[in-house]
Amino acid sequence: MADDLALALELADLADAITLRRYRAEDLVVDTKPDLTPVTEADRDVEQALRERLAAERPGDAVIGEEFGGALDSAASRRWVIDPIDGTKSYVRGMPTWSTLIALSVDDVSTVGVVTSPAIPRRWWAQRGGGAFADGRPIHVSGVADLADAQLAWSGIEDWDAVGRLDAIVELARRCWRTRGIGDAWQYMLVAEGVAEIALDPEVKVWDLAAPQVIVEEAGGRFSDLRGVNRADGGSGIATNGLLHDAALAIVGLQ
Repeated sequence: MADDLALALELADLADAITLRRYRAEDLVVDTKPDLTPVTEADRDVEQALRERLAAERPGDAVIGEEFGGALDSAASRRWVIDPIDGTKSYVRGMPTWSTLIALSVDDVSTVGVVTSPAIPRRWWAQRGGGAFADGRPIHVSGVADLADAQLAWSGIEDWDAVGRLDAIVELARRCWRTRGIGDAWQYMLVAEGVAEIALDPEVKVWDLAAPQVIVEEAGGRFSDLRGVNRADGGSGIATNGLLHDAALAIVGLQ
């Protein structure tokens, strides 16, 4: 597994070199995908570069990525899950909070995760059973045990309104001490670092969550979909310090 983590960190270095080179470029090429979300040349270049490196280093492994697909039901026991730029809208607008997400799933369990945010710059990583780290420093979730003392990070009002869950997230926000609309992978890393206690998304894909999941869990937190199932491919996500997971789900959870 150590070799897999080392490879994931090398992939993150490769991704950073590509994304930073085109970040805030005046001639950045931006297209619109069929789902009406933006995709840049950097998204495609990163995923292609990582796929080529994995084909050379791990030819028997499957790869799933946001831009070039891949089957979740692949027969391969080892699957790399890649989001070349998590937060493409932020990348396009020049906000520094985007990341590249790299995860390895073995027998349907996320075992390695890397979140690299070179414009901040920060990098987080974890391997199953080996703890979680931010820029080489061990990290751990907070010990806050009351919603009234909790800091909530969420993806923004429009996302919750779009799925008809605005009232639920507002209720959770009212119960918490403080809220910030941060979104994307960074909010989950804040939970892993103990800066925030709850982070959540109403609609996400497996490549958005596979890497954050293992990092949050190795930092001592709890990760699930909004139905409370411990998975990265449930279509939604919530990460907490563990102590507040059930309380948060009681308000925003899906039945």
